[in-house]
Amino acid sequence: MLASDLAGEGDVIQVVSRAFDVLRCFESHEARLGNLEISSRCGLPRSTVSRLTHTLTRMGQLVYLPRDQKYRIGPSAVAMSTSMMRGLQLRNLIRLRLQDVAEHLPGTVGFVIPDRFNLVYLEVGRAANALGLSSTSGSRIAMVSTAAGHAYTAALDEEVGDALLAEMEREIPEGAKLLRPRLEANRRFLREHGYVVTCGLWSPHINGLAVPLWSPQYQTFVVVTIGLLAAMYDEKRLHKEVAPKLLELSAAIGDMLDGGDGELFGDRSQGKPPSVQPHKNKTIAREDMNELEAGARRPRPARSVRARDGRR
Repeated sequence: MLASDLAGEGDVIQVVSRAFDVLRCFESHEARLGNLEISSRCGLPRSTVSRLTHTLTRMGQLVYLPRDQKYRIGPSAVAMSTSMMRGLQLRNLIRLRLQDVAEHLPGTVGFVIPDRFNLVYLEVGRAANALGLSSTSGSRIAMVSTAAGHAYTAALDEEVGDALLAEMEREIPEGAKLLRPRLEANRRFLREHGYVVTCGLWSPHINGLAVPLWSPQYQTFVVVTIGLLAAMYDEKRLHKEVAPKLLELSAAIGDMLDGGDGELFGDRSQGKPPSVQPHKNKTIAREDMNELEAGARRPRPARSVRARDGRR
């Protein structure tokens, strides 16, 4: 569920939402889970999980392994994900950009997309000498405890962001306690500087910095993020040395997303959207905050919350 859907939560078909909750439990193609493990991971009653896994198995989304008495991702789910991976050219270009930055900064640089209360790495660049981080494409990270998550929630329209936080407080109250006291400060810092920093939140040994970007194709924010060892990069060094590189990287990726090759998953939609050059080194004021791309605002008409896309 996208954060922008929370305002209209009443029209969500619960059984469909719960089926996707079950599928989300399988973080890799090789994952094997029983009903009890799935129930524990997604917080649903075991009887509900049993009915859902039976249905998903009949649909080919899951496969039952009698010897293990567990399930794994099925051929239909694999086929569906494969068809969504056709836009590899753009992703390869993004990966090269991430890796180029990772070669100059000894950390893990990622391009992530939101998935309910988490973010998923689409692409990763990692320095050979990076320590403490081992994220790969497909890895999930929590919004509440990461720089990427704090940047994403700060970029959302306040009404949408507040609704997402309220949903977190109902379903993951302990996690929401990490986000709530930081949300307003994150919003202010993002408006002024175009990025968000978290230090020691996910791990006392890791500091992070993240930049949210608007994806016009998918009507949501995606995030460019980096994690570095706190012993090497304290907060002052993040601002001075890391932020300029990540803002530059984000501007380049933002241009890719705005250009004709902006499809991350499938075939390009008909019609090439116009390319818009960013205004560099601009401070983002609240009243003219339409998009966040590398700390620069783009001269487009403001979008209202009525569009329910989560944009400012």
